[in-house]
Amino acid sequence: MAEAVKEVKAEEPKKSVGPIAKLKELSEDKEEQMEIFSTFVRLGILIWSGGILTLNYVTVPNFPQKNIDPTFIASVFTGVLASFGIQTANKKNGNSAAKPAVAPISKQDMEKLIEKAANTAPAQTIRLEQAPMVLAPSPTPTKKG
Repeated sequence: MAEAVKEVKAEEPKKSVGPIAKLKELSEDKEEQMEIFSTFVRLGILIWSGGILTLNYVTVPNFPQKNIDPTFIASVFTGVLASFGIQTANKKNGNSAAKPAVAPISKQDMEKLIEKAANTAPAQTIRLEQAPMVLAPSPTPTKKG
């Protein structure tokens, strides 16, 4: 009888694969890889800006609270949200629908406003807060030739 020969295969040790290598394994298309990578970058920026905004308003025990101007961070936050297709809306009187603040002005209305402004204030006043200043005519250079 023939004895079955069993081969013992040694398993190859698996190499630790980094996140970029895993991304390459998921997709061979470079554009799709960049799209996935850009999504992760945007998510990272979203988490960072959301965390900074949260820390600006929340007091954490044993951690000094720093009051910063959140304008830039908030603009980054809303910009990243907009890149995901999420838009923030101002709520006024319980209505979350965004309405234009000012009704559009027609051409006729604009012409009337310009005419009224020209009739009421034909001169413009300019206030200068820099001293000393001298307003004097300069001599006109003569042409040689």
